[in-house]
Amino acid sequence: MGSEVSSRTFTRDDRQHYRSKMQRSLDALATMLAEDTFSFPRRQMGLEIELNLVDDAMRPAMANSEVLEKIDDPSYTLELGQQNLEINVPPRELAGGEMLGLEEELRTSLDSADSKANDVGANLAMIGVLPTLRERHFDKKWLSESPRYALLNDTIFAARGEEMVLQMEGPAMPGKAPEKLLAYAESILPEAACTSVQLHLQVEPTHFAAHWNAAQCLAGVQVAIAANSAFLLGKALWHETRIPLFQQATDTRPDELKNQGVRPRVWFGERWITSIFDLFEENVRYFPSLLPETDDEDPIETLEAGGAPRLSELRLHNGTIWRWNRPVYDVVDGVPHLRVENRVLPAGPTVLDTMANAAFFYGTQRALTAQERPLWTQMSFQAAEENLYTGARHGMHAQLYWPGIGWIPPDELVLRRLLPMAHEGLRDCGVSDEARERYLGVIEQRCLARRTGSSWQRETVALLEERGLSRDAALSGMLKRYMELMHAGEPVHTWHVG
Repeated sequence: MGSEVSSRTFTRDDRQHYRSKMQRSLDALATMLAEDTFSFPRRQMGLEIELNLVDDAMRPAMANSEVLEKIDDPSYTLELGQQNLEINVPPRELAGGEMLGLEEELRTSLDSADSKANDVGANLAMIGVLPTLRERHFDKKWLSESPRYALLNDTIFAARGEEMVLQMEGPAMPGKAPEKLLAYAESILPEAACTSVQLHLQVEPTHFAAHWNAAQCLAGVQVAIAANSAFLLGKALWHETRIPLFQQATDTRPDELKNQGVRPRVWFGERWITSIFDLFEENVRYFPSLLPETDDEDPIETLEAGGAPRLSELRLHNGTIWRWNRPVYDVVDGVPHLRVENRVLPAGPTVLDTMANAAFFYGTQRALTAQERPLWTQMSFQAAEENLYTGARHGMHAQLYWPGIGWIPPDELVLRRLLPMAHEGLRDCGVSDEARERYLGVIEQRCLARRTGSSWQRETVALLEERGLSRDAALSGMLKRYMELMHAGEPVHTWHVG
C-alpha cells in the first residue's frame, strides 16, 4: 500500500466513483491479458525487508523519521509504526550469481544504515515480532507521520466499530503450561509489530496462476522452517505469531460479520486460480474500499491509445487486501508487468538466512510449476490453508499434509522431497551452482538441526528464566544476544543457546 493518499474525508460520491473506476480497471486488465500486452524480457526477483528500531536497552525506538533522515537512501522508507523502517531492493535477474551479489549489497546497506541509526540512539533489528513491544506502544500517537497511515487507521476502526481484540494461545514452553494472550488495541499499530520479508517474482501472464498456486502450496512449509516470531506482549505464543497477529490487527469485521462468513482482509484465499484476473476480481467483488482515492485516468482510453494504464484504483485497493501471496500489477518505464508477491516470511534472523529462504522459495516454486501433474490438482485448497496455520503455530514441530506422503514434519518433507526440487528449480532458472549450493545448504542444515529463529528465542528465554530472570528481563537479554548474532551473520542453525 505504498501509494500516498490525501487526508480528506471521503464521501458517498467518492466511493461510487472509486467503485466505477475499479470496474473500468478490471475491464482494461481483462483486455490486456487477452491481448498479451505484458513485458517479460527475463525472470526478475525483488525483495523488501521490514525492520524494527530498538534503543540500547532493547526497547522500541520511536525514531524512524530521524533515522530515515540520517540514512538518506531512497531504498529506505517509513512503515506503519514509528519503530519501523523498510528497505526495498531494486529488482534484478534471478539467474547467474545475482543472489550472491544481492547478499553482499544487503549486508553493506544494512550495516551502513545501522551505523547511521546509532547516531540518534537507535539500532536496526531484523525479527518477525519485536519481543519487547508492550501495549503502550500501540497508542495511536506512535503511527508514522504519513496521512495514509492515520486515514487507514481511522477507516478500519470506523468499519469495525469497536476496539481491536488480540487473542491467541501458543504451544507450551518446556515444562510450562501454554500461554494465552487477550489484549485490546484502539489503533492498528499491532500490525506494525509484524515485520516481514516480501519476495517478488516477475512472471508471464500465462504462467501466473501456476506460480500463485505453487506459492500457496508452499506457504505452510515456508513459515514452519523459517519461523522467527515467538513472543508478543510478553507471552510465548505461536512460533510464527506474525501470522495470526497480522490477521487480527487489520480485521475490519466485528464478531457478527465473522459469524456470517465475511472474508478477512488478511486472507489466504479460498480456491485455486486459473488467472491473475481471478484475484483482482475477488478483491473488487468481496472487499469495500478503505481508501477510495481516484485519479483522472480512464484506463480504457489509455489502453485504446496504445498506452499502459496505471490502474491506480485497482492497485491501491489491492494494497489494502493483505493476501499472503499477493498479485501485483505494475508499470515501469511505460511497460506493464505482473508479479507474485510472497508475504509469509518473517524478517531475519540474518541476511544469509533471508537469502536462503528466498532461494528455497524461488527454486521450489519453479519446480512445482514444471510438474506434469500440478500439486494443486492433488491437494485441497483447505489443506494448503491448514498447513499455513499449523506451520505457523508449531514451526518445526508441525505435522503438514503433502500429497503422496500424507502427514509429515516440515523438516522431513524438505529434506526428503522439497530440497531436491529446489535444487532442480534453481538450476532451471539459471542460478549459479555456487549460489544454489550456498543457500540451499543453509536450508538443509537448518532442517537437520531443527533450529529456527523462533525455537532459538524460546529456548534462550527459557534458559534465562531458569537462571532467575523475570520474563521482561529474559526477553531483553535474549534480544540483546539475538542482535549480536544477527550482526555476526552466521545462519541461525549455528546459534548456541546459553
